[in-house]
Amino acid sequence: MINEYGIVGAFIVGLMGAAHCVGMCAGIVGALSSQQDTRPITGLAQRKPNMPFAKQLSLVLNYNLGRISSYTLAGAMVGGFASGLGTLFNIDAYLLFLRVLAGFMMIATGLYIAQFWAGVMQIEHIGKFVWRWLAPMAQKFIPVETPRQAIAAGLLWGWLPCGLVYSTLTWSVAANSALEGGLIMLAFGLGTLPALLSMGMAATQLSFWVQKKSVRKFSGIILILFGTQTLYIALAQYLH
Repeated sequence: MINEYGIVGAFIVGLMGAAHCVGMCAGIVGALSSQQDTRPITGLAQRKPNMPFAKQLSLVLNYNLGRISSYTLAGAMVGGFASGLGTLFNIDAYLLFLRVLAGFMMIATGLYIAQFWAGVMQIEHIGKFVWRWLAPMAQKFIPVETPRQAIAAGLLWGWLPCGLVYSTLTWSVAANSALEGGLIMLAFGLGTLPALLSMGMAATQLSFWVQKKSVRKFSGIILILFGTQTLYIALAQYLH
């Protein structure tokens, strides 16, 4: 079953793929705030170098609260939608297809994490159409000044096209449950937190650790095994 491996796998993807997500968030924030004397910091624009640490931490935490909430909401939506369709049409082959899809996406994501193959990143193109509509709204929250703005910004930037997010969402679909789908994406979001909350030397050390070939290969192989097990379960259900 997807819920046996999806939550752990999603956390691994978030942890090992955080560098990719940080790069995307920093890029969009840097572009939106290029006319001001700002610099990107964990998905936010720091306007003043002497900003009190407490305020800075509050903005960062609220931004990530919004971002992870958007992931969890998306997971619950697609998981609930899949469950609704399955109940409405009562098609066993439908759930079987979703599990097979989730298995292949787990394997593809594992190949990316292990740096064997980056094909899974191609699915980022799917979300570019949605982001064109959301980007103007996200721009209104730059620069971020208050916790409310930070939460709103995180809610919007959580929909930034990201191959890792979309890949993990397929696991939420295959979970066939709003609760399990939301938990899978929550685990993914929590996996990204260490890198996104780290600053200075801690961020450097963490980045060095997750980029080590041995760590990435081990994590990628774990995901590939999860995906293979998911495919095996789907095939066993089909044969019985």
